[in-house]
Amino acid sequence: MSNETDGTEELLYCCNTTLLTDSLNYNVTATPNNTETDFVPYYERPETYFVPVLFFLIFVIGVLGNGTLVIIFMRHRTMRNVPNTYILSLALADLLVIITSVPFTSVVYTVESWPWGELICKLSETAKDISIGVSVFTLTALSADRFFAIVDPLKKLHATGGSRKATRLTLGIAVSIWILALLCAIPAAIGSHLMKISNPEATISFTVCYPFPQDWLNHQYPKINVMMRFLILYILPLAVIAIFYLKMANYLIISTKNVPGEVQGTQKQIRARKKVAITVLIFVLVFAICFLPSHVFMLFFYFYPNSEEYYNAFWHYTRIIGFCLSYLNSCANPVALYWVSGTFRKHFNRYLLCTKPKRTRCNTCQGQHATSLTMMSTRRAPSTYKSRNVSTNRRSNLTGQETSITLLGNGTDHVCSKIRKKRTYRLISPML
Repeated sequence: MSNETDGTEELLYCCNTTLLTDSLNYNVTATPNNTETDFVPYYERPETYFVPVLFFLIFVIGVLGNGTLVIIFMRHRTMRNVPNTYILSLALADLLVIITSVPFTSVVYTVESWPWGELICKLSETAKDISIGVSVFTLTALSADRFFAIVDPLKKLHATGGSRKATRLTLGIAVSIWILALLCAIPAAIGSHLMKISNPEATISFTVCYPFPQDWLNHQYPKINVMMRFLILYILPLAVIAIFYLKMANYLIISTKNVPGEVQGTQKQIRARKKVAITVLIFVLVFAICFLPSHVFMLFFYFYPNSEEYYNAFWHYTRIIGFCLSYLNSCANPVALYWVSGTFRKHFNRYLLCTKPKRTRCNTCQGQHATSLTMMSTRRAPSTYKSRNVSTNRRSNLTGQETSITLLGNGTDHVCSKIRKKRTYRLISPML
């Protein structure tokens, strides 16, 4: 029994000094089977300097970018549509982890012990899990929405009962995603705690914020948690998203071949929806890249036999890169949206750079910078209709009305009208 307890304590010591605590105090040699370790002072480690600087940039860019997204959604009614509702949910999740986790976890490579107390430890770990859950589930919902919008938009509109009901349905899905993410974060809220650990010689000791309970499931909980997070919060959602995008790509290829000559308005609608789908795909790729190193390292450490003996410089920097990228994801979405969406870019410039938006021809469409297709519903149409023995001449007073159909960057159609003064046109045919 004593040997089993000693083995558990040694495993916990290895986990905390090389894994989630991010407080590695040892520099292990690159030889796999060499277990000799030397204590490396913090001021001699490069991560002591660049990690806090990187986290400062993440905090500033994340707060400005995601905060601006929230302002855009709140102040501009025309931006409140289905895709942007999901983007708002992503921005709120990113703000949550940036405000409640980034300032505190930025020092784990700078100080030896966790300085913030157990409450901040629980808050930080819980906020991180909530943010990850909201992000991955929202990206899955966004991919599904873009799939139905491109493949069968009429069926999607009929199923949701119109634009208003579609917005309500989207809000319901977004709230459900937050509830599901909160449920997934309950173990972190309960189990996260402060742990004091030391090396076998008791020459070094420090306190760490450890996210796994020590006595759950006979000390097997960390392995179960790592595998479940990898499957539920990474592999399965990305697999579903991949299926949606493969089906979208197949549909677009087939429809392009079968329908070579589409009307201009339909082409623009499809082009706009494809652009939104590409934006969502960029979000998904950013998420997948940012969380891949962290998952790889966790799987290696908990499931590879004698992983603590094979922990070398490669895995050390893989862990640091995964740690930084997982937080970098919180500020990446606004940056990606700025580069791929002209509509959001102009709003960002307006609020962050204080640039005024250009006036558009349609006053109700001001602020929506997109491609406009203008049509005259009635116009002067001189024509002569001739039959065998009948010639008809008529005059008709018509009111000219110009309708501007604006295809927004998110694929939705916004209609605004300008009513001109009454003008009289001569029409020489009852058929036109």
